[in-house]
Amino acid sequence: MKEKILFVDDEEHILNAVERLFAEKGMPILRAASAAEALGIFQREEVAVVVSDNQMPGKRGIELLSELKTVAPRTVKVLMTAYADLSTTLEAINRGEVYRFVVKPWENDELVAVVGQALARYRTLAALAREDDAILESLAQTIELKDPYTRGHCARVASYALMIAGELGLSPSQCKDIRYGSWLHDCGKIGVPEAILSFGGPLSHNDFDTIKKHPSWGADVVRQARLSQTVVDIVLHHHERFDGQGYPDGLAGEAIPLAARIASVADVYDALTSERPYRRAFSWQRGVEILESMKGGPLDPALVDAFIASLKKRGLLPKDTSGGKESHG
Repeated sequence: MKEKILFVDDEEHILNAVERLFAEKGMPILRAASAAEALGIFQREEVAVVVSDNQMPGKRGIELLSELKTVAPRTVKVLMTAYADLSTTLEAINRGEVYRFVVKPWENDELVAVVGQALARYRTLAALAREDDAILESLAQTIELKDPYTRGHCARVASYALMIAGELGLSPSQCKDIRYGSWLHDCGKIGVPEAILSFGGPLSHNDFDTIKKHPSWGADVVRQARLSQTVVDIVLHHHERFDGQGYPDGLAGEAIPLAARIASVADVYDALTSERPYRRAFSWQRGVEILESMKGGPLDPALVDAFIASLKKRGLLPKDTSGGKESHG
């Protein structure tokens, strides 16, 4: 395995047990008996995942993970502790960007699963950090595999968003960030169970609350990958509404970043004109009619107009209609 996994614990029998467990899974580990020893390893090695005990002589695990935010920002951090109280949890989140907690004594299957999830997150962060078009688009397609009804959605959203950006005369660098953000806007859905994503009827209150967390989860990923603020804005705010009734922050009007407002128009239009588990796709012109009806509610009126103007220029709508209102296909 290319990626390195480091366990940090001052108790040798703990390290021995972990080493045996992961060796059985074909996952060799690095080990350190203190924070100081771990930091020495980070000077020599690229570490994908670090799992650190908290209560150790010298630096605590939380202090080590906090320092690693600067030393190894892409390393995924897991805290292992026998004292998972609220204050420990909050301190770890605030200081160390901790991805998961493991409570001692651990369940072997749970520990292996947590490390496997952490490795997957590291690979995602590494791919994002390279900012390679093929890799980022491939990642978007991988995300879409969780939901068979959204295949091709991210690429189409990017295409529509770039049409709006072109209509506004945005710079090439802004367009690049809008393309990346549109590809990755749903990357937080990695954390949403497939059963919720593909459910064919109205969601329960709890399931919808889970869905509503995906922008924040996705924004955490792209922030950690050090992508631009524009990309973060799209991922975090593409479900905000112009009237302030969206999520996660209830932003309204121009308080919503421009790139996110652009992506919202593109996202809504593709959702309207694509098959969904609960309805058939609307025609292109009917989709435009519905967009028109959403101006000032969910969507920025000026950006809806810019999108419709772009569709007309490409011959995708009749130029002598106002958004195709004469058609009810």
